[in-house]
Amino acid sequence: MSQPQTPPAPPPALADAVSRVLPGARTDLERLVRIPSIWADPAHAEDTRRSAEAVAELARDAGAESVRILTADGGADAPADAPVGAPAVVAHWPAPPGMPTVMLYAHHDVQPTGGDENWTSAPFEPTERDGRLYGRGAADDKAGVMTHLAVLRAYDGTPPVGVTLFIEGEEESGSPTLTALLDTHHELLTADVIVIADAGNPSVDVPALTTTLRGLVDVVVEVSMLESPVHSGIYGGPVGDALTALCRTLGSLHDDKGEVTVPGLTSAVSTGTSCSGPDADEGTFRSDAGLLPGVELIGTGTIQERITHKPAISVLGIDAPRVEESSNVLLPRARAMVSMRLAPGEDAKAAQAALAEHLEAHVPWGAHVTTSSGSGTAEPFSLETTGPVYDAARQAFSSAYGNASVEMGIGGSIPFIAEFARTFPGAAVLVTGVGDPASRWHGIDESLHLAMFGRGVLAEALLLARLAG
Repeated sequence: MSQPQTPPAPPPALADAVSRVLPGARTDLERLVRIPSIWADPAHAEDTRRSAEAVAELARDAGAESVRILTADGGADAPADAPVGAPAVVAHWPAPPGMPTVMLYAHHDVQPTGGDENWTSAPFEPTERDGRLYGRGAADDKAGVMTHLAVLRAYDGTPPVGVTLFIEGEEESGSPTLTALLDTHHELLTADVIVIADAGNPSVDVPALTTTLRGLVDVVVEVSMLESPVHSGIYGGPVGDALTALCRTLGSLHDDKGEVTVPGLTSAVSTGTSCSGPDADEGTFRSDAGLLPGVELIGTGTIQERITHKPAISVLGIDAPRVEESSNVLLPRARAMVSMRLAPGEDAKAAQAALAEHLEAHVPWGAHVTTSSGSGTAEPFSLETTGPVYDAARQAFSSAYGNASVEMGIGGSIPFIAEFARTFPGAAVLVTGVGDPASRWHGIDESLHLAMFGRGVLAEALLLARLAG
């Protein structure tokens, strides 16, 4: 049996250049993390603008020939009073003669903290512990921003290919004005290769190229049983309450094993689609997720299959009185937000309709029910991974990490990837990143593994060199 070959070592000069810029890149990453750029929260709109200005300044310092901060509205179909989108930064390093242009994408907006008091250290005060940098945005996705800028610094502002740096400001809000931005500035953003630094790796020393992403739909379900609240002692028994009816409805979404029960959904596993990438170690996975002792994993199949190639349903919120605000009355109505991740190959609109139909069909006791579409919608996506650009990426990432790269799906949804593919159909799209399962993107104590960050910068620097060659 042949042994796997050791990837070639990176060129010493380029490796040294990357090592030289990493301390400054970390300092600037910490500076960006300190800016609470939560665009989804109107109270942080000015912070998001400050974040864009800070990224623009860093791009100028990295030798960009031009830097712009752009915003867009929702496009021709948007209402006249639609809000202007978040500020995005676009910077250019011109291509040497005969060389391709590469778009380097990341986003500078971040998720809400989920409650500052729940963090081990303050979410917007970057803190190192055990080789990881903790803070909101440290991994998702200000690490992506600084990966790109560190590469440009390693090349002293003269990369071997043309570079368009595109740093979006509303990805965590679903990129509502991205289509308008791409259409309005199509010529400015046109590229031969698009590198999206907004994904992750299976471990800190194994690089991944993301090849599939699950889609996302939301449905709001409201159950009504009474005209108004009534006394639970006088009427309770023959008269039910809306919250209990809603809970029974939501309970119908999974079977006893935790498998999704909505009929007609696509499973990429059942269709024979390959679930590339290594499966997760269950103990490590449970620890990274923060699962409590004795709590079972739900669903069937490998962990990787359940995360990337099967549908998943979660209840994200319920409108009902808080426990301390409750009283002895039967609730007349209750509603919930139900979120569903979609397997590759699924149609988002059809899946959303199937979810709504299932909810409506499983409301008990003749209760009235209405369903409506939530705000989150994203088609699942699969990338073609053949050709010289992907060959160059595999070589570059394997060399930088010292281990062969893998191709894998991720369970999250990145709606804008389909927009890039639609807008620039001739460009090769690579989805990479410097997160790992312990990064806890969107969660409490989000963090970045600093050694992996360095390997990610080197991998992207090698990629540009190979694309030039």
